[in-house]
Amino acid sequence: MKALQLCLILAASLQATLAMAQADPPWPAARPFSIERLDPQLDSIVSTNARLEVIGDRFGLTEGPVWVQQGRSGYLLFSDLISNRIFKWDPATRKVSVFLENAGYSGDDIMNAGTQTRRGRMYVLMIGPNGETLDPQGRLVWCASPDGTVVRLEKDGTRTVLAGTYEGKRFNGPNDVVVRADGAALMTDSDFGLRGGRKSPLKQLNFNAVYFIKDHQVKILIKDKDLGGFPNGIALSPDERYLYLNAGFKKMMRYELRADGTLGRGIVFFEGGTGIGDGMRTDMRGNLFSTGGAGPGEVRITSPEGKHLGTIHLPILDRQPRAEICATNLTFGDADGKGLYIMACEAIYHIRLNERARR
Repeated sequence: MKALQLCLILAASLQATLAMAQADPPWPAARPFSIERLDPQLDSIVSTNARLEVIGDRFGLTEGPVWVQQGRSGYLLFSDLISNRIFKWDPATRKVSVFLENAGYSGDDIMNAGTQTRRGRMYVLMIGPNGETLDPQGRLVWCASPDGTVVRLEKDGTRTVLAGTYEGKRFNGPNDVVVRADGAALMTDSDFGLRGGRKSPLKQLNFNAVYFIKDHQVKILIKDKDLGGFPNGIALSPDERYLYLNAGFKKMMRYELRADGTLGRGIVFFEGGTGIGDGMRTDMRGNLFSTGGAGPGEVRITSPEGKHLGTIHLPILDRQPRAEICATNLTFGDADGKGLYIMACEAIYHIRLNERARR
């Protein structure tokens, strides 16, 4: 039985590799960094002549950032999907260090873990952690996607699994997570935690969904078929009345979020265009910053009323080997809350904003 299962996994991995090779798109033309202003409201958020700072550019595939305030300063934590680590960047020393080892996959059977994908023209294995956030006590909560778990780091350094199954079945791959003021976690689950993705023989849930986790109890908020596409990024409005979810790479949805962890009325917040498919955050005014995921790096800034205010276009570099500069996720940081950190596949960028964004 184990031999058959291994054969099925290897076959799924081979099919994924062939599909990626056949679907190799033309490389986009080189371009410089720019900020596109579509509405005058953007001026109060970020200047079109803001400077782009490179924090680092030799990572595997960056994701899930969170700023940890520490006194009058702080530091940035972020995931690397390929190296299976959570890294720490200290603005005081300008140095990167390893914060957590084996943060995405904690096992030793690499043949059956992680998802094969492509970063630029390199074929890689996503075996590391994904989305990160902090709970009300300041503890790190993150998605250990290949392990199929949502994990919390305790003050003594031990790890607590907050959830790993729904009705006894393993999550497909926890992707991104937010935590409410009452400590409840809301998590998106996709197939990125499974070798072979949705075709994996290890897939136990035949759907992807958004989950509500509190006191180790897990319930479904919405399934992919009702959302209109697979869930990926997730964000709360500043007052926690609304939940933002992207449905595949097609549209952004906004739902009323009730105190009991159920969803009320949902609307299409916006549809089409760039900067839709991956991680997102809301600033203190409720503006939604959303990323496009794989492909050219785009960060869309949308007002709480759904008006597209502008787009941050990350550079496309013309060099060999090809550098993939995308936009997978972002967070607000810096001691004054005016920093925007963008996870850009193999790089991390920093932009200063015009007003405080971090709560």
